[in-house]
Amino acid sequence: MHSEGFRQMRAALRGALVEDYLELIADLIEDGNEARQVDIAARMGVAQPTVAKMLSRLAADGLVTRKPYRGVFLTEAGWAVAAESRARHQTVEAFLRSLGVSPETARIDAEGIEHHVSSETLAAFRRALAETG
Repeated sequence: MHSEGFRQMRAALRGALVEDYLELIADLIEDGNEARQVDIAARMGVAQPTVAKMLSRLAADGLVTRKPYRGVFLTEAGWAVAAESRARHQTVEAFLRSLGVSPETARIDAEGIEHHVSSETLAAFRRALAETG
């Protein structure tokens, strides 16, 4: 029983960083039509070589494309992952706010929870929100 929980946690941690990058790239594209490596590094609070390494991984996984002297662009699969992650975040944040958690704390806490919440728990959050809404 414990080993399954640990396995799920490790998988969630690996996926969380990918999802964070994809969400940020989507935000940058939607805000300014381009996501540049320098902007990603600044928003993530990491060095540009760290971003370059992750972008290579995301490109190898078919989630982003890069164009020389331009920015980073999401593939259809990248947009799908970003959208799914955003939807989970919005559900978790709304649920926390329905419990009386302040907007700022709910936003911050949802950022961590969204990557670890199971489908079953997320569905329960959505049912609870529908009943109160």
